Amino acid sequence: MSPPVRIASAGPEPGSLPLRAATFIFLSFAFAYFFSALVRGVTATLAPNFSSELGLSAADLGLLAGAYFFGFAAMQLPLGGALDRFGPRRVLLAFIGVAVIGCAAFAMARSFAGLTIARALIGVGVSACLMAPMTTFRHRLGTTAQMRANSWMLMTGSLGMVASTLPVQWLLPVIGWRGLFWALAALFGVALLTIARLVPHDAPAHAGGNPKRGADRSRAGYREVFRHPTFVRFAPMGFFLYGGMVAVQSLWAGPWMARVGGLTPQDTARGLFSINVAMLVTFMGWGVVVPRLYARGWTAQRLIAGGVPIAVAVLVLAVLLGSRAGAWVWGLFCVSCTVVSLSQPAIGQAFPPALAGRALSAYNLLIFVGVFVLQWGIGLVIDALQSIGWTVESSFKGAFALLAGCCALSYVWFLRRGDAGVPVPL
Repeated sequence: MSPPVRIASAGPEPGSLPLRAATFIFLSFAFAYFFSALVRGVTATLAPNFSSELGLSAADLGLLAGAYFFGFAAMQLPLGGALDRFGPRRVLLAFIGVAVIGCAAFAMARSFAGLTIARALIGVGVSACLMAPMTTFRHRLGTTAQMRANSWMLMTGSLGMVASTLPVQWLLPVIGWRGLFWALAALFGVALLTIARLVPHDAPAHAGGNPKRGADRSRAGYREVFRHPTFVRFAPMGFFLYGGMVAVQSLWAGPWMARVGGLTPQDTARGLFSINVAMLVTFMGWGVVVPRLYARGWTAQRLIAGGVPIAVAVLVLAVLLGSRAGAWVWGLFCVSCTVVSLSQPAIGQAFPPALAGRALSAYNLLIFVGVFVLQWGIGLVIDALQSIGWTVESSFKGAFALLAGCCALSYVWFLRRGDAGVPVPL
């Protein structure tokens, strides 16, 4: 018989699960999140195929990639209320069903508009793949175990991003990008069945209820979330730094290496592969060291305060290096940005369990609105600068210099606003 794992239930009393059951729950969630991350990052690998086949501009490419994040972000507020009212399992099953439909629609689309709409639908479908597990962890795990589980979920996402690079590049000659999305539709179907089979039903506290009363509670809860000092403090950093990291990892690192650095599609895929492997190792490391750092008095706020300047400095270095900024620079930028991921459990822990789903989803909304705005906005700035005579390299450098300035300002905001309006000590 497996030893019990102590957990905190949705109510005030602690509960327990056998280690075997807890492991299956984590792996079921991780399987779905792996493919949600793969489908998020695959646009960077497929960018040369889309550009040559459909003749897309930088802004078009940014819009296609960003449509995923638009659909993802649009669902975060209703998702948060649903997670708190109906429970993570029920909500996740419904949303993954939409992901299956979205992947199939993308595989069948014959126009840029069709691809964009289908990609937005995929974003809607996978929008619960991280928030549902994080809400479950907030209800059932203690602080240290929650931080470890969150970091390892993000590690799983990085593994999905790794799979979206060279493995996808190897598969393309065999099945093509349409075959890839048919395969993803089938794999999301497997994830749906796995969660339905292995994840326990949600607690009775999540079931049913008066719809009007639930909507009223959601609105009141979100007002509390958006006004909370911890949320206000992290918001700009979530938008620009976390959003910027995902925008680079899932799209713009590829075009920079290809169009500015002059790499072939195969070399670009290798570069993206190395970036995502670095992210994978980093999140694995966070899962190991964060509980130890917390035991020694380090907090998420202190770690973020020390780590973010490195990320901003690396982004400035990339702008200065220009065509010499290869995968190692963008990998270092993304790795140094991972410290901001500690803000997600910090947000969840700042609220009572009854508001956990809304707090986490509201913060995720900010992050992925940031990703959408930055992915599309960087493309718009690049096209605008080229239209007035800037070279490709100088246009990319100008767009990313603007991003670096915004990241620096978000860090200043973080320093000046402690959880109670007191600047963070360094």
